[in-house]
Amino acid sequence: MDAFIRFTNQTQGRDRLFRATQYTCMLLRYLLEPKAGKEKVVMKLKKLESSVSTGRKWFRLGNVVHAVQATEQSIHATDLVPRLCLTLANLNRVIYFICDTILWVRSVGLTSGINKERWRTRAARHYCYSLLLSLVRDLYEISLQMEQVIHDKAKKEKSASQDPCGYSVADEETEWLQSFLLLLFRSLKRHPPLLLDTVKNLCDILNPLDQLGICKSNPGIIGLVGLVSSIAGMITVAYPQMKLKTH
Repeated sequence: MDAFIRFTNQTQGRDRLFRATQYTCMLLRYLLEPKAGKEKVVMKLKKLESSVSTGRKWFRLGNVVHAVQATEQSIHATDLVPRLCLTLANLNRVIYFICDTILWVRSVGLTSGINKERWRTRAARHYCYSLLLSLVRDLYEISLQMEQVIHDKAKKEKSASQDPCGYSVADEETEWLQSFLLLLFRSLKRHPPLLLDTVKNLCDILNPLDQLGICKSNPGIIGLVGLVSSIAGMITVAYPQMKLKTH
């Protein structure tokens, strides 16, 4: 109970909880819509989804400041690739949150001279850029982990007086894909924060790709990947050690 209270006391924790609820409603609504006699349930889910989405916008109002702070921190990363990817990703997140705030201002009726579709497209575009750069960083970190797995395997074989050919796909050329996937699995298994970050970014990117018309998805898929991403985000908030660190 104490852990839950600490989680909900954090703005990010409440936002992740609301986000998980929003995408759960979207997924359930998609599954129930084709079924007869579920119209009232679908309508209630739609209203709850809309209410939760509106509530999340209040939590995101201060995210511009957090994104600026994250940009300042990423500039000091020692490794060039993460430093470049994270800095550019966070800059795009700053622009995304600015666009999101402008859309919120229009939605509450503070101004009417804002082209909603244009700003929504801009927000989706910069959100997509941010996620693509984050995925590039994830791929770089995965490649480092794979190299480390190969190195450790070769070291163990050498100490055991075996043929030090290393853990390589060249060992089984006819099964290179299977060997690669096994290597990828072992690399991610030894680094859970990297696995969570990669899964979260892969799930998140489907939403802006759908909004931009690059890769159209139905609400069921968006709801499912949004729920998975939200759970991954909740884990990193509840257990900070599961968040991918910047070196």
